[in-house]
Amino acid sequence: MKTHNTNTKESTDAVKGTFPVLNLSCASCANSSQNILREQVGVISADVNYANASAQIKYIPSLVQPEQLKAALQSIGYDLVIDETEEAQDSLEEFQQQHFNSLKKKTVWAFVFSIPLVVLAMTPALMHHLKYSSFLMWILATPVVLIFGRQFFIGAWKQALHRSANMDTLVAVSTGVAYLFSIFNLLFASFWKNRGLEAHVYFEASAVVIAFVLLGKVLENRAKGNTSSAIKKLMKLQPKTITIIEEDGRQEEIPIKNLQKGMTVLVKSGEKIAVDGRVVSGSSFVDESMINGEPLPVKKSVDAYVFAGTINQKGSFRFKAEKVGGETLLAQIIKTVQEAQGSKAPVQKLVDKIAGIFVPTVFVIAFISLILWLVSGGENAFAHGLQAFITVLVIACPCALGLATPTAVMVGVGKGAEHGILIKDAESLELAKKINAVSLDKTGTLTEGKPKVSDILWFNENDKDVLYSLEKSSTHPLAEAVTEKLEEKKPLLLPDIQIENIAGKGIQGSYQSKKYWVGNLSLMTENNVSFPEKAKRWTDEKLSQAQTLIFFAGENELLCAISVSDPVKPTSREAVRQLQEMNIDVFMQTGDNEQTARSVAQQTGIRRYKAQVLPQSKADFVKELQKQGKIVAMIGDGINDSSALAQADVSFAMGHGSDIAMDTAKITIISGDLLKVPQAVKLSAQTVRTIRQNLFWAFIYNIIAIPVATGILYPINGFLLNPMIAGAAMALSSVSVVSNSLLLKWKKI
Repeated sequence: MKTHNTNTKESTDAVKGTFPVLNLSCASCANSSQNILREQVGVISADVNYANASAQIKYIPSLVQPEQLKAALQSIGYDLVIDETEEAQDSLEEFQQQHFNSLKKKTVWAFVFSIPLVVLAMTPALMHHLKYSSFLMWILATPVVLIFGRQFFIGAWKQALHRSANMDTLVAVSTGVAYLFSIFNLLFASFWKNRGLEAHVYFEASAVVIAFVLLGKVLENRAKGNTSSAIKKLMKLQPKTITIIEEDGRQEEIPIKNLQKGMTVLVKSGEKIAVDGRVVSGSSFVDESMINGEPLPVKKSVDAYVFAGTINQKGSFRFKAEKVGGETLLAQIIKTVQEAQGSKAPVQKLVDKIAGIFVPTVFVIAFISLILWLVSGGENAFAHGLQAFITVLVIACPCALGLATPTAVMVGVGKGAEHGILIKDAESLELAKKINAVSLDKTGTLTEGKPKVSDILWFNENDKDVLYSLEKSSTHPLAEAVTEKLEEKKPLLLPDIQIENIAGKGIQGSYQSKKYWVGNLSLMTENNVSFPEKAKRWTDEKLSQAQTLIFFAGENELLCAISVSDPVKPTSREAVRQLQEMNIDVFMQTGDNEQTARSVAQQTGIRRYKAQVLPQSKADFVKELQKQGKIVAMIGDGINDSSALAQADVSFAMGHGSDIAMDTAKITIISGDLLKVPQAVKLSAQTVRTIRQNLFWAFIYNIIAIPVATGILYPINGFLLNPMIAGAAMALSSVSVVSNSLLLKWKKI
């Protein structure tokens, strides 16, 4: 349904919405509806995706409302679903299912009437013996053209009213001309006989073309449904009802929509977790594979965080709901996947332009072929010209072109989500395969990001409350490790502590008019903090062990030295090796000291690294690589990585990092496993390869089919393509493109 968020770059008032679009029948329809939306006052941008029948619209609410956009689309025969309630979502699914069932019924009945038509047309002897065979063909063709194919004529009429054309126009004109011309020839056969010509009828062509186009729509709809299976799986992960614990201890089952923050939820063995929250009692193992792509269940006990959509395996526990509705991680994943599947890859822009002029071009070719046949003369020039005209209109379809890119993107994005790789837009998916340089952050990316204090050297323990209060005010992962260690001594949280972050170095704070510093050696040097000999020896020892050091000082006096260790993730070395095997240069940048950086680089196999790097320097290094002509990926998890993530061509955020990093990055690795990065590169390569294959077949089909349909082979070998065969070929072209995209699902990454 609709999703939206503010976009300050375009306008402080701009809202981004994703809306389902109804009644799209081809790629040209998507193009037409897109153009109408873009023409509306207040619409900043609009992209309509034919593959998943959705529109991504950025608009200014003070100038235009969704109701007006809906009315604009309805005026040309399409519709926009703007209701975002759960009931509306259910109604939309019901409507889509009813539409699909109706399409299947029409297709079956179209073939029931068309098969006898083909038998009659292909059996001259039977035609000769049946006195009124042509009238029988008329009777059989009429329900197919006027009842089961009615949608094409209605669609074509609505397009004509707005001086536009789409696939409905091609089908309606070709079958309509064949049907009306056949009626004329049947009722006024003498008109041709008096001119020495035979009065041909094309009832079978008009009916069979509609039958095959309908069949193609059924197969296409079914295949397109499979491309969005990842979204459907994710949507089914949240239960409809949940069990809550009342204040008096009573259990009550309520609908998920009635759940509010702060409520206590009971999760029994085998149940799905409904929303995000923190465990308050009990313990269990939870299957989080649909969120992070990891097969092993995760142990959950008191204070552990649980996510909507994950499955409780053994035991039961209670948790307090902290994020509900659209705030949950599952809801954010669904929203991101929907937006990514609806976004357009750069190559799609060219395809959109071609689709926009495709139908008018086909009409021109069809008329030229008819005129050339008439000019060429010959006994059956008009009959052959008319057949060529009809066949060109039938066989040329923009659907295969329109489906080539978005179906591959939908499958690729969905497959990524199933593997714990959350891709935000099609551009990143297309570009990732071109990456030839990777810049890695250390903490939380290569390492666990859960640093632990290994040793504390105090020079004045009286100030432990000040240190605790300063670090408690900081959001840095190392600060969390320090406060966790200090809490063992039950320190006091002092009031009126003020801090100021010093990027890449630490923090400066004040308490009772006295200044304090907490940070690295560089920060201490800048503020002329004196180090006693004992501190120097201790520092050298810890640095030789590749540990990270934090110093606490006040008024130029060293008060405390802390060593912190952060183990390297088990998969980091293998991930680096795989990236290097792909001919990708791997660099590590860290704000940590030289010794720690060198140790981590050696452990992971990274040959080039930079230590004691400031946040802006990370972005500058990415720029430097880009100036060398490299396609650069930045991988990080912290706020200090945000500028480098924004600068990079493709950006990856570790899922357990800061919200700012994940908002900035184009790809999020939900589990934080670095091995997912080479997987994302492989997925990109597979998706781009599929897009190219699809475009090749879509283009080559039209390049070959249209000239053959005009009758170009007739002077050579007497071959003139039958409109019925053209209808079948047109239907199969779209199905083959979607089927090729679906093969992506089975490829290993």
